[in-house]
Amino acid sequence: MTTVLPRKTRHTIKAGLFAFALAGFAWGISGSTATAQVTAFKQAVAEAASDNTDVSAFYRANGYDAIWTGSDKASLKRRQALLQALLDAPAHGLPDQTSMVAKLTEALKSVQTTRDLGRVEAALSKAFVTYAEDLKTGMLVPSKIDDGMVRKKADLDAEALFTGLMAEQPTAYMRNLAPDSPQYRALMREKQRLERLVQTGGWGPTVPAGKKQPGQKGAGVIALRNRLIAMGYLERSASGSYDSALEQAVQAFQTAHGLAADGVAGDSTLKEINISPNARLKSVIIAMERERWLTPERGDRHVLVNLTDFSARIMDHGEITFQTRSVIGKNTHDRRTPEFSDVMDHMVINPSWYVPRSIVTKEYLPKLKANPNAVSHIHVTDNKGRTVSRGAIDFSKYTARSFPFSMRQPPSKTNALGLVKFMFPNKYNIYLHDSPQKHLYPREVRAYSHGCIRLAEPFEFAYALLAKQSEEPKAFFDRILKSGNETRVNLETHVPVHLIYRTAFVPNKGPVEFRRDVYGRDTKVWAALERAGVVLPGVQG
Repeated sequence: MTTVLPRKTRHTIKAGLFAFALAGFAWGISGSTATAQVTAFKQAVAEAASDNTDVSAFYRANGYDAIWTGSDKASLKRRQALLQALLDAPAHGLPDQTSMVAKLTEALKSVQTTRDLGRVEAALSKAFVTYAEDLKTGMLVPSKIDDGMVRKKADLDAEALFTGLMAEQPTAYMRNLAPDSPQYRALMREKQRLERLVQTGGWGPTVPAGKKQPGQKGAGVIALRNRLIAMGYLERSASGSYDSALEQAVQAFQTAHGLAADGVAGDSTLKEINISPNARLKSVIIAMERERWLTPERGDRHVLVNLTDFSARIMDHGEITFQTRSVIGKNTHDRRTPEFSDVMDHMVINPSWYVPRSIVTKEYLPKLKANPNAVSHIHVTDNKGRTVSRGAIDFSKYTARSFPFSMRQPPSKTNALGLVKFMFPNKYNIYLHDSPQKHLYPREVRAYSHGCIRLAEPFEFAYALLAKQSEEPKAFFDRILKSGNETRVNLETHVPVHLIYRTAFVPNKGPVEFRRDVYGRDTKVWAALERAGVVLPGVQG
C-alpha cells in the first residue's frame, strides 16, 4: 500500500530536499577519462532502461544522451519540473508520490560514478513516462475492472511525450499533460472544493429519517434546512418550518441529483442528502479517472449518453443542442449497457427488429416449444431471411445451440425498436432507438432494456441529426415514416457516439451534479484506485 507522508514532511521535501537533485552537476572529467565515463554512462542507461520498451526506444533514438542529469540549465529545469509534478500528483486524484520523489532525490545525492548517474537518468525517464500515462490516459485498464467497461484507452505515444518535453518549457509541459477538457478542469476544481470542505467538517449533522414535506415543523425540518444551507442550496434562514424557500431548495437538490423534483424530502432524497462529502469526493476522483479514458478528439458534434443520468445529448462545440431522456440496459449481467465510443453513420426509419440470438434462444425458443404460435408478431426466418411457416418446424427437437432459425419483427408502431433506430455499428450490437414502451420514461430510474439505448424523443433526435443535411429535416423524416417502408438514411457527416458512466459531472452552467451508481461500476473503480495507491485527504495508507 502506498505510504502517504504527513503534510509537514511533504512541505519539507518541497522546501529543501531538492537542493542537490535540482542542482547542476560538475563532474570535472576530460580527455580519454571523459570518453570512458560517457561510455559507462550510456551503457548504464541502456541496461537500466531495458525493462521499459518506451524508455529504451527513446534512448536508442537519442544516442543515450542525458536529458535529466546533465549540468546544463535545460536538464536542471526538466528535473525540477518532473519532481514538482510528481509531488503535485494527488491534485489530479493520483497516488501520492512523495516517497518516489524522496527516492529519486536520494539516488541523485548518492551518485558516486557515471554508471550511478546513468541509472538515475533512466529512473527519471521511467517516472516521467508512468506519470504522463497515468495523467493523460488514466491509471487503470477499464476492461480489467468490469466486463461492461469495454472502453479502450488511447495508446500512449511515448516518442511524442519525449519530443514535447525536449521542445517545450518543462513546467508548462508537465501541467499540460492533464486532459485539456472543460469537464476535467471543472472536476478538478470540485475536488479541491470538497477537500477543503472535508477538512473543515463537511456539511454537519445528517438529517433524521422520515418523510418531510411542505407545512411540517420540528427538529427534522430544521436539520434538513441546516444541511441544505451547508450544501449551498439554501440561503441562511431562522425559519423552523418547511416553507416555500425550503421546498425550492429541495427541488434544486433533487434536480442536481437526478431525482424527481417534487419538493418533498422522501426516503430516496434523504438518502442522497445524507451522503458524506468524502463519498462525493470519491465520485469526483473516479470521474476524473474516467475523463482520462476518453479520447480528446470527441468530435465538434457528438452524441453523449451518460448511463447513470439516463440521458442522451447532442453536443455541438461543447454546448448541448438537444437532450432527451433515455432507458438503458437492465441491471443484470447480460443486459447492462457497455461503455465505449464509436461513430454513428446512418439511421433506419421503419426498422425491422432482428432479434438478437441471445433473446431468440433464451427467451423465445422455450416459449415456442410450449406453443409454436407464441410471440406470433415475430417472424421465424431461415438463413436467407425468408419467413418460415411455424407449422413446418418441430421446435421441440432443437436446443439453444442447434436452433437454425432467426427471428424478425417487421416494421410497425409496436415494433420493439419503435419507428427509428440510430446505428453506430459495433460488435456489442448496441444502438439508439425508439420504443413503444413510453410509460418508462417518466420513471426516476430507467434501466429496463436488453442493453440498447431507448430514446424518449427519437423523432426530435432524428430531426436534430438531419438538420445538418436537410433544409426541412422534419418533412424529410415524416415522408419516409409515412411510407411504412424500411429505409436506411445515411448521415453525410458521421457523428461520434460516446457511451459514458459518470456519477459525478459538472454541467456547463450550475454546480456539480451527482447520480447513483446504478450498475455498481464506480464501486469497483474506486476499489481499483485504492489498490493503486489513491487515498482521500487525511487518510493514511
